[in-house]
Amino acid sequence: MTPEQYVQQKAAASGSSFYYAFLFLPPPRRAAITAFYAFCREVDDVVDEVTDPGVARTKLAWWQSEVAKAFGGQPSHPVMQALMPHVPAFGIEQAQLLAVIRGCEMDLEQTRYLDFPALQRYCHLVAGVVGEVAARIFGQTQPATTEYARKLGLAFQLTNIIRDVGEDAMRGRIYLPVNELQQFDVKAHEVLQRKHSDRFVAMMRFQAQRAHALYDEALALLPAEDRRAQKPGLMMASIYRTLLREIEADDFKVLHQRISLTPVRKLWLAWKVQALGRL
Repeated sequence: MTPEQYVQQKAAASGSSFYYAFLFLPPPRRAAITAFYAFCREVDDVVDEVTDPGVARTKLAWWQSEVAKAFGGQPSHPVMQALMPHVPAFGIEQAQLLAVIRGCEMDLEQTRYLDFPALQRYCHLVAGVVGEVAARIFGQTQPATTEYARKLGLAFQLTNIIRDVGEDAMRGRIYLPVNELQQFDVKAHEVLQRKHSDRFVAMMRFQAQRAHALYDEALALLPAEDRRAQKPGLMMASIYRTLLREIEADDFKVLHQRISLTPVRKLWLAWKVQALGRL
């Protein structure tokens, strides 16, 4: 299997909304974003799939050294072998890849966030930086597009957090800020025991409203000159926001199930943005 086949398989197997947006890109950009996405999946899987924190830390440390070696001209992992040829063309920086690894490291160190600014710092590493890199690969020409990409990444990550509350609880993690749990009188043990209540729904509505506001803010920041190039991000925004609305319509029953869109629906939403330019 070639490095290119490896990253293609990694991206397709994830079933992620991101994959559907990549399908509409020209081959060089599609190859670059697929390799970068596969890198993000590899390091994220270390935290989600390795049960021993010590082993996970060792694996993330290996990835840090692999990134350094790859930028020194000696990539050994197929993901880095597939990604490195695209680094000069799209201005991908070593610090950006290390930031993504650092965000995953935070999952090993921290299972609670005191307030939204603390959560936001984590989201910047695992999603905002990803947005920055993706925007460059998609064809960013305007400096203001970076802030759009960061904010859209934050909106995506908050949507993920809302969707995955139940799954995260089973891993002993709560990404909802502690002071907001207190604000809505939702106890941490209730989330960990996955108890659905009116108080939980009220808190989740608050989370969803924040995510919607971030989608609106991000889209308002996108310069008109880059709107066409950034269509893949807009496709993802359409898919993620539709998912968020589905979760809202289902009264936030996220503690015992994972609400998702079908592949056909994701493809339809992506195509609609591509063909009609509408979210």
